[in-house]
Amino acid sequence: MATTSISNAIAAYANVAKAASGKEGGTDEIKTDGGDFAAMIQDGVKAAVDSGKKSEEMSKAGISGKADVRDVVAAVNNAELTLQTVVAVRDKVVSAYNEILRMPI
Repeated sequence: MATTSISNAIAAYANVAKAASGKEGGTDEIKTDGGDFAAMIQDGVKAAVDSGKKSEEMSKAGISGKADVRDVVAAVNNAELTLQTVVAVRDKVVSAYNEILRMPI
């Protein structure tokens, strides 16, 4: 079970990296030319939403008997890992913001 979680996490990170780079190939390098941070975050959020939508579509297909149970579980697990990643990033941003507020002027 741990191997499945690790591979799904790697896939989730690859999806976010692919969205951030704006390229279709998963092995391409991530854009590091100092581009717009907000656009990178927006692309990451879009990838997370797409993962959730794919999970919902797979669940619908599974309920109607058109999809394999393993595919449904993998899609739901991928969406869960993506959500956990988004929550972890949000927590880090909030923590950094609180640290900035505590800095003396």
